[in-house]
Amino acid sequence: MRDKVNKTKDTISRRDFMSGAAAAAAAFTIVPRHVLGGPGYTPPSEKLNLAGVGVGGQGGVDIRNLNSENIVALCDVDSRHASRTFRQHPQAKQYKDFRVMLEKEKGIDGVVVATPDHLHAIVSITAMKMGKHVYCEKPLTHSVYEARKMAEVAKEYKVATQMGNSGQASEGTRLMAETIADGAIGTVREVHVWTDRPSNGMYNVYWPQGVERPKETPPVPETLAWDLFLGPAPERPYNPAYHPFIWRGWWDFGTGALGDMGCHAFDPIFRALKLGHPTSVHSSSTLVNNETYPKASSVHYQFPARGDMPPVKLTWYDGGIKPQRPDEFEDGQRLGTGSTMFKGDQGIMLDYRLIPGSRAKEYGKPPEILPRSPGHYQEWIDACKGGKPAGANFEFAALVTQVVLLGNITLRPELRDILSRQKLEWDGANMKITNLPEANQYLHTEYRAGWSL
Repeated sequence: MRDKVNKTKDTISRRDFMSGAAAAAAAFTIVPRHVLGGPGYTPPSEKLNLAGVGVGGQGGVDIRNLNSENIVALCDVDSRHASRTFRQHPQAKQYKDFRVMLEKEKGIDGVVVATPDHLHAIVSITAMKMGKHVYCEKPLTHSVYEARKMAEVAKEYKVATQMGNSGQASEGTRLMAETIADGAIGTVREVHVWTDRPSNGMYNVYWPQGVERPKETPPVPETLAWDLFLGPAPERPYNPAYHPFIWRGWWDFGTGALGDMGCHAFDPIFRALKLGHPTSVHSSSTLVNNETYPKASSVHYQFPARGDMPPVKLTWYDGGIKPQRPDEFEDGQRLGTGSTMFKGDQGIMLDYRLIPGSRAKEYGKPPEILPRSPGHYQEWIDACKGGKPAGANFEFAALVTQVVLLGNITLRPELRDILSRQKLEWDGANMKITNLPEANQYLHTEYRAGWSL
């Protein structure tokens, strides 16, 4: 029999955890999507007609995971990069411009969006306004404003949505929340989460950050529609330093290490601790410029009390930076390249395992109080066919994304000096930075002429 920890008055009981589920973005179901037979409804017995936009990398993985449905159209600005997915679905119509595809393919039920980050909102919102269900890769958007807009449009048009942070459907995410709800580490007031992206050393570079714009202007490959790749981003000459994949480190196209991995890592933390908007954010980093995110940074969020739960400080680390190694670790135990550490007043949890190992063995598993997932992709399919909302539907995903991308604003080179002396104070309800008005311009980016939401 495992030893039950003593409950303090601050410790979360299972009853408290479950009763607060709605305020928590409800751990795994949020707000009924629509009544059966409403807009976009597809009978459960029928296959969905799906289209993909950006199918050369992760988008190709997404499409393969949705092969149970009809893949009727595929769109990518680079036919060479997308060639594998095109070959796997010879029956699907091929396009370079998603707008042309959506106009011509009237029978599409749902759209999978896996473009670079700066196009997520424009493609997704265009599709949702046409009544299409949308699966969009993480991070949900390129800006805080876009994330808020995505949630609003999804609600207005009553479509089924899912962000591509597949870990939200995992057993580990549920064990993490259930262990905290069971009071196994007492009251949590501090969380640390880290990743080695974009690089943790000379020989492990995922994509470059902290670099300047290349001066060379090679010709655009014949297979690439460069103007469509740029989309709403400011015009610049083509260079292989941007495409494929390595666009992630550039301010104009990606959201850096925090944007890329934060929506994965923050999701289970938000669920387990019922987090909403933070009250303040500040950061420190290596040198940063106007072109790319810094090579390494740490971002500190302060969250207010939630009901009986006390304030929480969440610290993010990237570029190989890690938190201090806890005294509770056993000799030889490492922090690893990427993990989440909850610090409670009665113990520590690394991801969903208690520390040290002897404590984990003694404790065993928490009581199962959360519903299990049929699978990340299946959640979205079921929602499209009239089932309950997917776990990372845009209402919840937009909240997490806004908080993640708020951290990127504190890394802006234009704010670096002033933010070395103060924090950003955040009014989440009104989407406003209250103590530094000039920082509000970074909640959104100006689109190139011809592009809009």
